[in-house]
Amino acid sequence: MRYLIERLRERSTWLGATALLSAFGVSLDPALVDQIALVGGAAAGLILMLTPDRPAR
Repeated sequence: MRYLIERLRERSTWLGATALLSAFGVSLDPALVDQIALVGGAAAGLILMLTPDRPAR
């Protein structure tokens, strides 16, 4: 379970999932793309503001 949670925190996991869904033909209504991008950007900004930076290893 911990392994799965760690993978879900990585950007590459989400990029890979997006590419995989695209390969299988999952698409969105073009009218929704702008709204989804706006909400996603706002959510990403909020997450960046509320989570601490990790020190370099």
